[in-house]
Amino acid sequence: MQHFIVIGNPISHSKSPQIHTAFARSVGLPINYQKQYCPNDTESFAAVVSAFFAGGGVGANVTLPFKEMAYQLVKDRGQLSSYAASAGAVNTLMQKDGQLYGDNTDGRGLVADLYAQAIKLDNKKIALIGAGGATRGAILPLLETGSQITVFNRTFSKAQALIDDFNSDRLSAKPLADLNTADAFDVIINATSATTTGQILDLGGCSASFAYDMMYGKPSAFLTHFKQQGADISDGFGMLIQQAKLSFELWTGETIDLSQVEF
Repeated sequence: MQHFIVIGNPISHSKSPQIHTAFARSVGLPINYQKQYCPNDTESFAAVVSAFFAGGGVGANVTLPFKEMAYQLVKDRGQLSSYAASAGAVNTLMQKDGQLYGDNTDGRGLVADLYAQAIKLDNKKIALIGAGGATRGAILPLLETGSQITVFNRTFSKAQALIDDFNSDRLSAKPLADLNTADAFDVIINATSATTTGQILDLGGCSASFAYDMMYGKPSAFLTHFKQQGADISDGFGMLIQQAKLSFELWTGETIDLSQVEF
C-alpha cells in the first residue's frame, strides 16, 4: 500500500484524503492518505517532510501556510519544477532520482478546470485580480495557453513587480481602480481571498463573459456581480479537483478519468 499525506495548519478541513482516495479507487490502487498537522515553523515542516519520506512515503500535498516553506526546502535540498520555480511555492512533494522534488499544480489545475468548462483561452483577454501567491502560481500556466493577461491589484507596485518577474509581452499590470473603466474581458479571475474574508471588491462597471473565483464553499459577491450581468460563472472547486488530479498522476503514473471518479 502506498502512503500519502497533506501537510497543513489548520488541516482538519482538508478534503484531500477523500479526493485522492476516490482517485485511487477509480484505478484500483490501494493507498493510505492522511492529514498531517504541523507546527507553523520551518524546522517542524522540514522534520515532518524528512520523516515522511524516510518512512517510505510516496507523495505529500502541501497546503497553507507551508507552500513557500516547501519551495525553499526543495530549492535548498532538491529539484523544483518550472511551475514551482515561477510560483515561488510548492504544493506537491515526492522523491525523484533520489532527491526531494517539488511541483506546483495549482495554476495548471485552474487552466484544466477552465478547459473542462469549455472556456477558450488562446488569445483571449484575461483579468487576474490580486498579486499574491495564487496569482503568481497561475501566470505561467495561463501564459502557456496563449492568453493576454492583465493583473489588477490595489497596490500597483506589487502587481508591477510580479509581472516584471515573468518578462512577457502578453502580461501587464494595472491598479485595481482601473477595473472600473476597463474594456470587457473574456475571462476575469478572482485570485484574492476576498470571498473567504468577506471583503467586497470594488468592481464598478467591469464586465466579462466568464467569471471565476478561485475560492469555494462560501457565497461570492464577486461571482454575484458578474452573474447579475449575465456572465457565466464558476467557483474554484473544480480547480481543487484538477490540481489534486495532477498531483496524483505525478506520484502514481496513473491517468485519472474524472468521469469515472465517485467522490
